[in-house]
Amino acid sequence: MITLSHAMVLAAGLGTRMRPLSEAMPKPLLPLAGRSLLDHALDRLTDAGVADAVVNAHWLADQVAACVNARSAPRITLQREETLLETGGGVARALTNLGDAPFAIVNGDAFWLDGPHPALKRLAAAFDPDRMDGLLLLIRTAQIAGEVGRGDFMLDPMGAIRRPEEGEVSPYLFGGVQILSPALFVDVPSGAFSLNRLWNRAIEAGRLYGLVHDGVWFHLSTPDDLEHAEDVLRSGVTRALF
Repeated sequence: MITLSHAMVLAAGLGTRMRPLSEAMPKPLLPLAGRSLLDHALDRLTDAGVADAVVNAHWLADQVAACVNARSAPRITLQREETLLETGGGVARALTNLGDAPFAIVNGDAFWLDGPHPALKRLAAAFDPDRMDGLLLLIRTAQIAGEVGRGDFMLDPMGAIRRPEEGEVSPYLFGGVQILSPALFVDVPSGAFSLNRLWNRAIEAGRLYGLVHDGVWFHLSTPDDLEHAEDVLRSGVTRALF
């Protein structure tokens, strides 16, 4: 169990599959249920006790800056990236602002509804620094509307993660929310690289784990996905689940 104090929201992507909506607005600023996706993510982090957060920005970065400047919590450091650093490179650059303890990372387009207990608090309660370098929030593919491909990960009975082998179909998709240890970033390459590289390193060491989400999660890749999520939330069906 850890106490979350620091986090990063990844908001620097181009959001190409969300065009034309993302042509004039960064994908994390698109509205859902009356607030931007970025505000939803930062609200969740604040509710989980995070006091300090880094938000990176690249595409239409001034709009992202205006969004974070309008907030009173958490304390936010805006990281402008003139060159895209991908997920791993962006986090590596932000490490000096993420503290010495394990920290949360939330994708800027991740949107979920908590189940009986908040997902970020469940992740923090389940994170064991003695056994883990990373803990990912996983979503059951059977609960996702839309194309999920072959899934992302397999879980053993203790929650350890591995990649699907050739011909395997995984029942889990990464939900865009995770806790990582700073130790995972030792000797990382400079410049752009994907967090997948660090996940593979942790898998090889037996130190990457998954926690299955017990609430509702929305796949937000295209404008149709966003419209579907808005319709579901407006219907009130999700409120009846909990």
